[in-house]
Amino acid sequence: MTLQNIETLVVQAKDGDKASLEVLVRQIQDNVYGLAMRMLWHPEDAEDAAQEILIKVVTHLRNYRGDSAFTTWVYRIAANHLLTTRQRRVERERITFEQFGELLDMGLAEETLSVPAQVDQRLLEEEAKIGCMQGMLVCLDRDHRMTYILGEILELTGKEGAQILGITQAAFRKRLSRARERIRSFMHKKCGLANQANPCRCRRQVGPNIKYGRIHTDKLLFADHPTSSPNSEFVLSRIQELDELERSAALFRSHPNYAAPSALIDSIRNLVESGASQLLSDK
Repeated sequence: MTLQNIETLVVQAKDGDKASLEVLVRQIQDNVYGLAMRMLWHPEDAEDAAQEILIKVVTHLRNYRGDSAFTTWVYRIAANHLLTTRQRRVERERITFEQFGELLDMGLAEETLSVPAQVDQRLLEEEAKIGCMQGMLVCLDRDHRMTYILGEILELTGKEGAQILGITQAAFRKRLSRARERIRSFMHKKCGLANQANPCRCRRQVGPNIKYGRIHTDKLLFADHPTSSPNSEFVLSRIQELDELERSAALFRSHPNYAAPSALIDSIRNLVESGASQLLSDK
C-alpha cells in the first residue's frame, strides 16, 4: 500500500470510518508486533505490548497532524511505549554480554546432551539461533537496543530514527555507533556465524537450551512462529562474503518478519467495533 493510500485511510478513519480504521491497523500491526518482539524477546510479552501500542494509536489518531509520515508517527508511539513500559520476563534477568557469553560457553561444554529425534533438527537450530541473537539485543540497555533495531535492523535513516526517539540526528548516530560496536564485538568473540574461527554453532547449543528450559520442543517460540515474510536463507549462505562490520546486521536482518498473532488482531477488531473509535472524532 502506498503512502498516499495510507494517508487517505488516516483521514477516513479520523472521520469515524471504522472499516478504514481496521484496514489501517492491519497495515501497521505486523511492524508494531515485530518491533515489540525484537525489544522484549518473548512473543507473549510482545503481543501484550503490541496491543497496548495499537490501542494508543487508535485512541490518539485524532492527534496525528501529518508533520511526519504516518509510519514514523506510529513508530514514535511504539518506541516511547517500549522504552517506558514495565520490565518484561527476559529483561528482569538483567543479563550482560559477559554473562551471556558464559552461558554460550557452558552450552558448548554440554553439547553432547541428547536431542529428541522426533523434532525437526533444522527447526531446533533455527530456534537456538534466533533466541540467541534476540538475547544479544537484550544485553543492550533499552535506549541502545531500540536505536540498534531502528537504525541497523530496520535500516531507518538517521533523520527518521531521531524523529522517532525525539533526539538529534547526531545523538542518534552516536548511540547507534555504540550499539553496533557492542553487538559486533560480542559476535566477533563468540558467534560462529559471524566469525568461523569461533567454536560456537547453533546446533551445539540446542541440547543445552532444551535442558535448561530455554527451548521447549513442544512449543517453539521463534522457528514455528507465523511470519509475514520468511527468513533469508540467501543471506546466511553468503554471510562470509560480507565484511565483518556488515555480518552482524545482515544476520539480524535475515530473521523472518513475524506476523501479529490472530488474538491480537481480534482484540483490535473488537476495539474498533465496540465504538472506541468514536474517540477519534471527539472534539
